[in-house]
Amino acid sequence: MLNVQNLNVTFNTRKGAVDAVKDISFNLKKGEILGIVGESGSGKSVTSYALMKILDNTGVIKANKLIYSGIDLENASEKEMMDIRGREVSMIFQNPRTSLNPIRKIGKQIEDVLKRHSQANRYNAKQKAIEALKAVKIKDPENRYYSYPYELSGGMCQRVVCAIALACDPRLLIADEPTTGLDITTQKAVMDLIKDLITSRNMSSIFITHDLGLASEYCDRIIVMKDGHIVEKGITHDIFTSPNHPYTRKLVYATPRPGKSIRSLLHSQNKNKEVQHTIHEETLLEVKNLSKFFPGQFGPVQAVKNISFKIKKGECVGLVGESGCGKSTTSAILSRLIEASEGKIIFNKNDISTFAAKNFSKNSIRSDIQMVFQDPTESLNPRYTTRQSISDPLKNLTEMNSKEINSKVIEVSSLVGLPLNLLDRLPHQLSGGQKARVGIARAIVLSPKILILDEPTASLDVSIQAIILNLLVDLRAKLGMSYLFVSHDLHVVQLLCDYIIVMKEGVIIEQGNSDQIISSPKEDYTKSLLAASPKPPKLPKTS
Repeated sequence: MLNVQNLNVTFNTRKGAVDAVKDISFNLKKGEILGIVGESGSGKSVTSYALMKILDNTGVIKANKLIYSGIDLENASEKEMMDIRGREVSMIFQNPRTSLNPIRKIGKQIEDVLKRHSQANRYNAKQKAIEALKAVKIKDPENRYYSYPYELSGGMCQRVVCAIALACDPRLLIADEPTTGLDITTQKAVMDLIKDLITSRNMSSIFITHDLGLASEYCDRIIVMKDGHIVEKGITHDIFTSPNHPYTRKLVYATPRPGKSIRSLLHSQNKNKEVQHTIHEETLLEVKNLSKFFPGQFGPVQAVKNISFKIKKGECVGLVGESGCGKSTTSAILSRLIEASEGKIIFNKNDISTFAAKNFSKNSIRSDIQMVFQDPTESLNPRYTTRQSISDPLKNLTEMNSKEINSKVIEVSSLVGLPLNLLDRLPHQLSGGQKARVGIARAIVLSPKILILDEPTASLDVSIQAIILNLLVDLRAKLGMSYLFVSHDLHVVQLLCDYIIVMKEGVIIEQGNSDQIISSPKEDYTKSLLAASPKPPKLPKTS
C-alpha cells in the first residue's frame, strides 16, 4: 500500500534550514494499522503532512521512494493530489476546531466532501451526511446536522472530523491523534469503527498517537520517533514488552496505569518522595441543585440537571463522563463564566450564584476561583507574550505595581518549571507542554483557593503529561489549593483525585471515594467507562 524510503523534510526559515524529518523509512501493508508514537516535535505529524503533500511553502520533501499504491506521491501534481486526498487517502487532524469551518453547518461540511468526490448528489447528500454522523455515534444526528462547530463540545467536534474523513470510504486513513479530546467510550467507538472499516474494506491506516494504551491495543506495528528520527520499530507486542531504546522505555513508564503513583510516571529512576496533602473537613465549595438550559432549534436543551456535590478545602475532586455529559458546562458555571439557570453555588460561605457572570471579574472573589482550560493554544491570546499572559490577571485584579508584578511572574514561572527565557515568547513559539505550563501559571498567579482544570493534559504526549501531573501534585501541596479536575481519562483521575463524580447526560449518577469508584463501581455506566479505558502496555522487564 505505501513504501517510504529515506524521507527527509526540511523547512526553510529566516534562521536557516530546519530538518524536521531525517532519513526515515517504513512500509505499510494492506489491512494493517501502523502506529507512530513519540513526543511533540518528534516529526510524527510532519511525516503525515508530507505523505498528503500539505506542507506549507517553506517545506521541502526529498525521498528515494514515496510510493502509494503505485503512485509516486513526491512527483504527483497538485491536481492529482486533490483527487487522491479524501477519496483514496484521507486524514483526521489533531485539532478539530481548526479543521472545521466555524461559519458553516457541520452537515454541509460533510456534504462538501461527498460531492467533491462524486459520492453523493444534491438529492441524497443530506441523508448520507446524517448516516456519516450516525457512524461516529453522534447523538441526535438529524438535529446536529444543522449545528455549527461552536455549538458542539470538543469531543463532538472530533467526531465530526472523523465522519468527514471516513465519508468517502478511503483506502488509506492517516489519523493524527484522532481521539484527542474524546471521552473513553467514544474513543473506543471511534477506534473500533476504524478497525472494523480496515478489516472489512481491506483499508490501511497510519495511527499517530501519544496514548500508548491505544497504540498497544489497536496497532499491528509501531514506529517510535524522536527528534525527526525513527529510534525503534517493530511488532507492537515486542516494542512495548522488550523495548531496546531508552526513549521507548521512558514513554512506557510515563503512561498512567492502575496501582501506580503519580511519581512513578517519571520513570523508576526518579527518587522523589510522595507528597502529603492536607484535606480539611471544612467545605470550600458546595453546589446545590444546579441546572443549566441552553436554547435549541427545537426548544430548550438541558445540559446540566439538578446536580449537587461538595469540595472540601485541600481536596481534589474528579469529574468524569462522556463528551456532552455536562462536565465543561459545570466547570464554566462554577468558574462564573456562564450563568446557571437554577440552583446555588456556595463558595467559602458566599452564594456566588447571585453575582452576574458578566460582572464577576470585578468581584473580589474572582481571584479565589481560577480555571485551566482544555486547549492551551486556544486559551492564550496569540498576541500576548508569556509574560503578558501570566501578568494579565495581576494587572486587572490587584493593585500591584510593575516591579511587583514582574517579580510575581518570575516567581510563578519558576514554580511551574517554565524557563525564564520563554517569558518574552508568543504562544506559537512554545511547545504544547510549555503552553500548558503558561496556562497553569496564569491560573495560580493570584493564589486561588480552588483551581478548576478542564482536561488540562488531554492534548499532551505521555511524557509531558507526566511532568504536568507531577507539577499539579506539588502545587497542591505547596499552595494548599483545592482542585476540580475534569477528565475522561480514568487512569489519570484515579492517580490524582481523592473523590470522583460520574456524570451522564447532565446528571450525577454516582460519586464517592476514588478507590471505591474505580474498584467497585455501582452503576453500569461507570462500569462501561472503566471497561472502555485502553489498557496501558505492561512495564518492560528490568534487567
